[in-house]
Amino acid sequence: MGSEHRPLLPQMRLDELLAELQVRLDAVLATRDRVHALLEAVVSVGSDLDLETVLRRIVETATTLVDASYGALGVVGQDNTLIQFIPVGLSDEEIAKVEHWPHGLGLLGLLIKDARPLRLGRISDHPESYGFPPGHPPMGTFLGVPIRVREEVFGNLYLTEKRGGGEFDEEDEAVVIALATAAGVAVENARLYEESRRRETWLQASSEVTTTLLSGADPRQVLTVVAERARQMSDADLAQVLLPDPREQSLTVAAVEGEGAEELAEALFEVSATLAGEVFAQGEPMIVPDADVPLRRLGYGPELMVPLGAMPNVRGVLALARYSGRLPFSDADQQMLHAFADQAAIALELAEARRDAERLGLLEDRDRIAKDLHDVVIQRLFATAMTLMSTVRLVEQPEAAKRVHHAIDELDETIRQIRSTIFALQGPPEEAAPSLRSRIVELVEGAGAHLGFMPGLRMEGQIDTLVPEPAAEHLLAVLREALSNVVRHSHASQADVAVEVAGGELTLTVADRGVGVGEVKRRSGLRNIEDRAARLGGTAELETPHGGGTRLRWHVPL
Repeated sequence: MGSEHRPLLPQMRLDELLAELQVRLDAVLATRDRVHALLEAVVSVGSDLDLETVLRRIVETATTLVDASYGALGVVGQDNTLIQFIPVGLSDEEIAKVEHWPHGLGLLGLLIKDARPLRLGRISDHPESYGFPPGHPPMGTFLGVPIRVREEVFGNLYLTEKRGGGEFDEEDEAVVIALATAAGVAVENARLYEESRRRETWLQASSEVTTTLLSGADPRQVLTVVAERARQMSDADLAQVLLPDPREQSLTVAAVEGEGAEELAEALFEVSATLAGEVFAQGEPMIVPDADVPLRRLGYGPELMVPLGAMPNVRGVLALARYSGRLPFSDADQQMLHAFADQAAIALELAEARRDAERLGLLEDRDRIAKDLHDVVIQRLFATAMTLMSTVRLVEQPEAAKRVHHAIDELDETIRQIRSTIFALQGPPEEAAPSLRSRIVELVEGAGAHLGFMPGLRMEGQIDTLVPEPAAEHLLAVLREALSNVVRHSHASQADVAVEVAGGELTLTVADRGVGVGEVKRRSGLRNIEDRAARLGGTAELETPHGGGTRLRWHVPL
């Protein structure tokens, strides 16, 4: 019996050795396959230069390498919290159920504070475990590995729920550590590429804005170009150019590019109560994780705001925003956009100076033409009219005398029209608000159409520069009412208007040669005029001169 069983012992030993060899061969093959997979993963991760694409590919590759059900990459901000969270393995329905992504507390916060690999058989057993946000699916096994970029922790890889029910082992940890090293290089390459691309965009945008402004384009149109180029170079989803109102109490949207542009076109940002207002008031750029209220309602989160210009001449604010969940703006973004905004502000100032110089040249030309008309043309016409008037007495034929009188009337009308042209030339350019002189001329000419003749008009002194807007409004109202009375009641054959600024006082005189006004009507018509004079500390007088007619004298201090 014993002799029959002896040959079986070597056979059994051989089977054991072959089985062990097979196991080792399988391990070698598995290791080879895993090394090949790791090499392919490294090549895949580094094959793209778009940062957000690189980050998502890192998470997807890590979950595949260690056979994890779920994976995520959390980007760490300057305040040691997670500023971006990229999940993999969750369906859209599961993502919608999650109330909020982790902020970097508990176990995830431990990886941020102590940037070393962490492997657990059960997450809830660790003392630092903080639990999951509401709606988050339950998870057990855990593997966390930091990603470093130039010895600085950029973020952490989180892998959970190894398929098959097992735990992550040392080999899994080693594979993910190797992937994280390659991921750090890929992130740095993507950052450098993105920065160089943005610098190229910045140079092109700065050149375009400066050239467009200095070539005479409308500044409002150029502000739209500024917003669009700023959005492109910073990879933002929204860009706004905010300009202050005349009292600098609020900022209005002068140009906007991106989603929600129509809703933001009428938005107001109070200088004293908003982040944009703070940037405008202090002249310092600002990066914030959450945008102002109008933008937050549209789903925007990270925001970067830079002043247009430097203190004390800040012209506005360039505000950029990205959707919630995207990476916040970096210091490099801030420096680039700040330089771009400064250059845009300088270009705006130079364009305004050029337009002011052109406007000044236009005013000088108008002033020269007005002087030539007044000193040469009108004087010659007046002399001609005087000559004709003295000649009338020498004309014996009635028809000839009538023609001479008609010529004299035509010369008078021509002189009046030239004077109106002179007043218009002395006013501001067409694109500016109408001057007080031009508004007075407009009222007088309007009355002439109803009277059947043009009233005489004389204006002396610095009417456009010394008369404040409130006094100007009262003056125009009084002149309008006085001319209306002349048209309706005087039946005048002649009327004259004189406006004079001298010695810090404003005087309006309206005289006509008509039937005059009765006592009762005089008091009734004069009440509003007197009231307007009294409001400004002045007086109003209505009288009938010896030659007949009516004369109104409205006099107020400036």
